[in-house]
Amino acid sequence: MPVPVPRQRTGSPVSVPAARPATAAPVAPAPAAGAPVDAVTDAVTGTAGGGDLTLLVIEDDPAGTFTVPELLGAAGTRVRIRTARNLTEAERLLTDDVHCILVDLALPASGRVRDGEEADALAVLRHVLRLAPHHAVLALTAEADIERAAEAVRVGAQDFLLRDELDGRLLSRAIRYAVARKRADSAQVKLAESRLRAQENARLERGLLPTPLLQGSDLRFAARYRPGRSRALLGGDFYDTVRTPDGTVHAMIGDVCGHGPDEAALGVELRIAWRALTFAGLCGDELLSTLQQVLEHERESEEIFATLCTVDIAPDGRRAGLCLAGHPSPLIARPGRPAQLLPYENGGPALGLLPKARWPRRQVELGGAWSLMMYTDGLIEGRVSPGGERLGQDGMVEMINRRLAAGLRGEALLEAAVAEVQELNGGDLTDDVAVLLLDRAAPRG
Repeated sequence: MPVPVPRQRTGSPVSVPAARPATAAPVAPAPAAGAPVDAVTDAVTGTAGGGDLTLLVIEDDPAGTFTVPELLGAAGTRVRIRTARNLTEAERLLTDDVHCILVDLALPASGRVRDGEEADALAVLRHVLRLAPHHAVLALTAEADIERAAEAVRVGAQDFLLRDELDGRLLSRAIRYAVARKRADSAQVKLAESRLRAQENARLERGLLPTPLLQGSDLRFAARYRPGRSRALLGGDFYDTVRTPDGTVHAMIGDVCGHGPDEAALGVELRIAWRALTFAGLCGDELLSTLQQVLEHERESEEIFATLCTVDIAPDGRRAGLCLAGHPSPLIARPGRPAQLLPYENGGPALGLLPKARWPRRQVELGGAWSLMMYTDGLIEGRVSPGGERLGQDGMVEMINRRLAAGLRGEALLEAAVAEVQELNGGDLTDDVAVLLLDRAAPRG
């Protein structure tokens, strides 16, 4: 016979028929006939995570025909019972340590349910599901109301139990499997939400990468970008290239110190500001001074700075203005001559370091045909061997000359360069890497 247990609220005395094989659809394969309650409880303990569980029973039974038996496992596990006669009491007793709720579908609807739901046969269950979205829920009903019980599962209950077939063995197993299934469902929902967020972030990051605006120019553009953050599409490095109405091609590349999401966001802000200021007619020191104001306003701390390199290429393609703000100098390659770095003397400090800094614009001769490569320090700070010295600018120039001698140009040149740097480093680079290449073929005639 069932053993009445002390309740955390004094409720109506209830009784359950002696244990017998259940005919309701079980949550898991039933144990062998005659198996003790302890065996069933222990069999599902691992599924529910083990340890004690707390069951909240929402059931109004003034006739005293229903009792929840005490459920004990051989390993000392216990299902603690709480009872509530209505939804008001249920809300008071539904604390964080409740794992499962058993709700009687015959419980009368009350003012606690939403307006218009009183006519809904599952109004009480729907209210409980809203009240406890993270708890396992079991529906209790009579055998004659099997269709409503099945509908209860469809709207969110983990399972249903028939009042006439309820015994300690079935209830113990149903509670633990309902808890396990709820945990699995919650984990699946979180995984799906995580995947959706990752997809949305990926689309957002792809949208923040620049689209070069070079319509009308005879220059060819190529770029490679690899963030140092794992599974990220955007890092603290940034670049852009635009052509203004006067025919001048402006290009820039920069690097915000660090390579987390905050640095990536700041890099995007600086790139967009640079593009807007360039189209507004700013150039050289005036443009960089304004960008520094943007950085100082948007950065999270005064320790954040950004390096920057800008070039403005004359409409005839033979000359360019160069500004360096603590950034590595570009590399230029001309036909029949080895690649070399553009002059980098008299550059200014990184943006955000000195409030009244100045960035002189240096005029450089490019020639008739050339390739200009701009890059961030992630390309030159990789190791030439695991634990060895860094590649550096000299090593990069030598590497590019070897690739040029092998006939590589454009996209192929950048892809080979980034791949070799990673191979020399003995694995993935920890810093962001951005490289862009502008090519001008020899004028015809």
